[in-house]
Order: sequence, then structure tokens, then C-alpha cells
Amino acid sequence: MRVLVYSDNSSTRESVVSALGPEYVYDEVATPDMVITLMDAGGIDLAILDGEAAPAGGMGLAKQLKDELRACPPLLIITGRPDDRWLAKWSNADASVSHPIDPIGLGAAVSKLLHH
Repeated sequence: MRVLVYSDNSSTRESVVSALGPEYVYDEVATPDMVITLMDAGGIDLAILDGEAAPAGGMGLAKQLKDELRACPPLLIITGRPDDRWLAKWSNADASVSHPIDPIGLGAAVSKLLHH
């Protein structure tokens, strides 16, 4: 399974990869342009997008990806706080977790999206 992890913060990307472990192949990206490039190319099974990333947050990217890709893989948003879950739903994300990364919560969300 190939997982795209987007955040402009390398610590956030590292936290996600560390929480999920070596079970997946990761594409770690720091720019919105690279997210679009990799998603357009295909082969991504899940995208984890940091809602707090700059200059483009993961929620805006999620909305764009869901609107533009014919076969968009599941999208998981990392929100700034649990109360921002409604924003992730607005963006058409399939699931959300909040900062700080909880390995158990993230693992459960990813497992549900990939093994439904």
C-alpha cells in the first residue's frame, strides 16, 4: 500500500510515518504542487494531508482533489484541533484525526480507510 503524506513540517511527516510504521510505502511531500503531481500520476492508495500546512492547507487540497480526480483515493486530514472535524467533512475528506498525532487513533483511521 502506498501512502502520500503531505505537510510542510518535516516533524509532522515524521510523526505520521513513525505512527504507522513500516507496513506502508510512503511518499513524503512538502509542497502542494507535488501532491497534485503524485495524485495525478496515480498509484496512491491513501493520502494523509496536514490541514495546518502552508502555503496550502490539506483541507483545500482535499476539496480540490475530490472535485478534480475521477478516481480519488481515500483522504485523511490532520486537523489543528478536534473541533475542526467539521472543516475536514466540508473538504470531502474521508476521515480526520487531530494534532498532536495519536498513533493508535491514526492507525485505526488508516486501517478503516484501507481495509473497508
